[in-house]
Amino acid sequence: MNFPFDVILFDVGGVLLTNGWDHRERAAAVEEFHLSPEPFEVRHLSVVDAWERGAIDLNAYLDAAVFFEPRRFSREDFFAFMLSQSRLLPQGALGIAGELAASKPCTLATLNNEARETNDYRFAQFELRRYFKVALSSCYVGLRKPEPAMYRRALDIFGAPARRVLFIDDREENVAAAAAVGMQTIGFAGEEALRLDLKKLGVL
Repeated sequence: MNFPFDVILFDVGGVLLTNGWDHRERAAAVEEFHLSPEPFEVRHLSVVDAWERGAIDLNAYLDAAVFFEPRRFSREDFFAFMLSQSRLLPQGALGIAGELAASKPCTLATLNNEARETNDYRFAQFELRRYFKVALSSCYVGLRKPEPAMYRRALDIFGAPARRVLFIDDREENVAAAAAVGMQTIGFAGEEALRLDLKKLGVL
């Protein structure tokens, strides 16, 4: 029996690892560094799109979101805290990715929204390139999920029919967008549920 997919795409935050810099992580930073929550969130939202697309770097993001006024802490302290929020996701899919990488049934890749500096750290810290030879991160391709162009770019890069590509993500809007371009999809709800879904599809 032929393997059902040529490519399996994994999201990173919320599937393999905790989110890198999402609502919960920013709330923790607000508490740790005694930031004013609403102004920080407004400033974050004004520049995060450009940062995750790779249009601005970490310093530009921090200038706009945090260091627009004098602080009692350093950029290095703040960025170290940001990185400390990245952890292995309990009941995440990294073990499954490792099994698939070892058996080599198809190409494994990531398709995620992430700024370059946090993305590079996460890939190195958790050795993700042991499993994923291709990283279609928003900071590298200049696109973000759930934009249809993000998924079409992935199909163009791999040269695979959409029906032969499986996409795994924890966010409903990202899954729906992938399905809209013809990809097979799984909404991630934990390791056990993913194993069952993959068995149904003939992957495991």
